[in-house]
Amino acid sequence: MGTGSERFSSLTHYLLADIGGTNARFALYDGDVLGAIDVLAVADYPSADDAIKAFIDRNRSAGPIAAAAIGVAGPVENGRCTFTNSDWVVDAGELRAAFGFRHVDVINDFEATAQALPHLQPADLTGVGGGTARPGPCVVLGPGTGLGVACLVPGDPPIAIATEGGHATASATHERQDAVIQCLRGRFAHVSVERVLSGDGLVNLHDAIAAVDGTSVPVRSPAQITEAALSGTCAVCREALDMFCAMLGAAAGDLALTFGARGGVYIAGGIVPRIVDHLARSAFRAQFEAKGRFHDYLAAIPVHVILRPNPAFVGLAAVARGRTGHP
Repeated sequence: MGTGSERFSSLTHYLLADIGGTNARFALYDGDVLGAIDVLAVADYPSADDAIKAFIDRNRSAGPIAAAAIGVAGPVENGRCTFTNSDWVVDAGELRAAFGFRHVDVINDFEATAQALPHLQPADLTGVGGGTARPGPCVVLGPGTGLGVACLVPGDPPIAIATEGGHATASATHERQDAVIQCLRGRFAHVSVERVLSGDGLVNLHDAIAAVDGTSVPVRSPAQITEAALSGTCAVCREALDMFCAMLGAAAGDLALTFGARGGVYIAGGIVPRIVDHLARSAFRAQFEAKGRFHDYLAAIPVHVILRPNPAFVGLAAVARGRTGHP
């Protein structure tokens, strides 16, 4: 979080930002209305400050911006984040000085998504098995440029816990996955969960499957792998996507056990909402529940895919309301 604990009774505008490794998304918020979300490519700007300045310059006519709440794709310490998947740095103190903000909250992007969970509506979600949520923590994870993981602990107010769970060690549940991870170990040494459950992770699975089988495949993007898998035009792509879904289920089940997430598991990010139907038909749910003696424990936990675009902004708006005193 940023520094300080003051609340503001009146703000002209709040700057909200969700900054990942590929895109930086910005919007203005006044406590009642969230403005249009502007998407800037990280690669187009030397620094986060440059991207923020570009957004502010585009919105000069809206009036002064008094404060900011920023979700970032990386660990935050003392209001500062050095990004894991880009060269950018976001520092709350530097932003206050550069832009004259009265306050800046910098939080992990999946902490912001966790903050959004109590505010999501049924239409924002689609279920992937399980029973009815019980009182208890919730977990949200999301494959995108990286793999975000956070937990929401119920309370008044609820507490969002940011984690770097995406960098935990990837594990296999059968020999085929063992072979793929062993292949990736030769390339990365440490194979984190993010190395297989992200956009690049899907590419890694695709390339490793081909290497294990001695098959020649073209260089493909995550979108190309997904398209070929769903259309049935490439067996390697189909196996990569199937393995992605199975490993996502196993990882989500591990997190549900780790956090005691009887309140539910939520999947966000840029990949899964696009493959919901395939996920439902895949080994995702079986692998989520395949935890030996704790099968029944996991079988009762509902999993939801978040369909609402940019859910982190819902959480960032909640952070802003906490500062401004809006209900």
